[in-house]
Amino acid sequence: MRRIAVAILLLCLLAGTAGGVRIVEFCPDPYQAGDPDEYLVIEGAGVLDGFVLSDGEGGYRFPPGTTIDGRLVIARSGPAFEQAHGYPPDFEIEERTLAVPDVIPNGNLLMANQADELLLYQGTTLVQQVAWPADVRPREGQIHYLEDEIWDPRPLSIGQSRLLPATFEGVAVKAFVAPDCSYEVFSEAVASAEHEILVNVYEFTDPTMAADLICARERGVTVTVLLEGGPVGGVSAEERAIAGALNRSGIVVLSMTTTDAAHAKYRYDHAKYLVIDGEAVLVGSENFKPGGYPAPGLQGNRGWGVSLENAGLAAYFREVFLLDAAGGDIVPFEGTATEPRTPWAPSYPVEFAPCRAEGARVTPVVSPDTSALILGLIEGAQESIAIEQAYITNETAYDLNPYLAAALNASRRGVAVRVLLDAAWFNTEDDADNDEMAGMINRIAAAEGLPLEARLADLEANNLAKIHNKGVIVDGRTVLVSSINWNANSPAFNREAGVIIEHPDIAAYYTGVFEDDWDASGEGGANGTTGPDRLKIVAAACILAALTGLYLYRRRRT
Repeated sequence: MRRIAVAILLLCLLAGTAGGVRIVEFCPDPYQAGDPDEYLVIEGAGVLDGFVLSDGEGGYRFPPGTTIDGRLVIARSGPAFEQAHGYPPDFEIEERTLAVPDVIPNGNLLMANQADELLLYQGTTLVQQVAWPADVRPREGQIHYLEDEIWDPRPLSIGQSRLLPATFEGVAVKAFVAPDCSYEVFSEAVASAEHEILVNVYEFTDPTMAADLICARERGVTVTVLLEGGPVGGVSAEERAIAGALNRSGIVVLSMTTTDAAHAKYRYDHAKYLVIDGEAVLVGSENFKPGGYPAPGLQGNRGWGVSLENAGLAAYFREVFLLDAAGGDIVPFEGTATEPRTPWAPSYPVEFAPCRAEGARVTPVVSPDTSALILGLIEGAQESIAIEQAYITNETAYDLNPYLAAALNASRRGVAVRVLLDAAWFNTEDDADNDEMAGMINRIAAAEGLPLEARLADLEANNLAKIHNKGVIVDGRTVLVSSINWNANSPAFNREAGVIIEHPDIAAYYTGVFEDDWDASGEGGANGTTGPDRLKIVAAACILAALTGLYLYRRRRT
């Protein structure tokens, strides 16, 4: 009887040696031509004898005695996968290199790009099945992954980071706004550097800011600048001149762009931050351009930014920078010998000085990794939400922007919601711009009787070039300062950076700035139209009057 019991126990142990093995990640449509770098990942523990992976047409099993303890990566080609990801897979399907062991194929498992399936068998038992487009949405370069039993909780592409939410206590904050005091805070931050400055910014055309970085380099600070290699409209001559000046000073200037070696990690590197000595971070909504960081007393954009002192928080952003500045999509950015120039700007009466506070609670928001934190911020509102954005666009003609939808739902439960949008011509001239968005929001508010209002900023009244902000204030206690635009691309496919700050003094500071912009903009019309729309109406009325006069004049002549 004892022998029988031991045998039964051994059988149970053997049967469970690879229990819980499952597919947790796969990429059927990578960037390389012909997809030699397609791969999948299984996760579990134990012996893999008897396990088979298939797509219903071909498949493979593992060499006898293969064990798993965690994750195993199986790629079509070992060298191709290593080129794309920077490390070799655990197994390859096609015999390409002796350094990577091969699986035992039965037919040819090739994952189709648009429609296919993966089947995991243990013996003759189907353990797992995942199909696309049924279970995941196929897209070139996208990695499909399983998290908390959900496939693709957010889009993830090859080369992108997988940062988790983190919160830091006891942070010293210096809040600032553009155009009033943004350059002042930037200049002080750069002047404080002793060892290292890491800069990641979408566009850099400001000669004065470049001169500050050059001065830091001249006193022995190591400075590295990472730029977007293909901004909307292309790299400007001004930015190439800035890059040239930085290059000549010995500053390393890099750009993120698609190369022969690798596809760009993100659709746009749209972040705007710098890390100083691994101790402080400056992050905000503005590019390093004269409109974002103008000299004191000169007109510029309305933007928000913060300088934050905390070693843990700085280490977090430093890790983000080092991840983004590595890989085959990062190349030297060669500038020109042209002398950079600062454009003329009108004068501006400064209203707001920086606001300092100690002991803040700060949570980084890094897109696309943790963009969902913004939804949580809005959904958690209990009293009020103030939103100031360059623009808001809906996902489709039928689907609201998710952040806007959350704000509208908050108003339906009694939260007072105000939305202030830019009114510059490029955000109001088309048929689906900020004026139409404000009108839609106000019509919803009127139809449902909601504590909700949208306005277009009166730029002339507040002497601003444009609203370039991407900020939110919740319940007068918590503030989002970020580079994340409210469109479909920014939170899901760009590299963006921001912070959620919990501190009453910082929230009061930004509330004061928001109220100033809001009050200067007056009340919207019945359908949410303000200045630019009224101009359209007046222009149409003038044209109609002119045509009517011409018609009557011709009738009198006949």
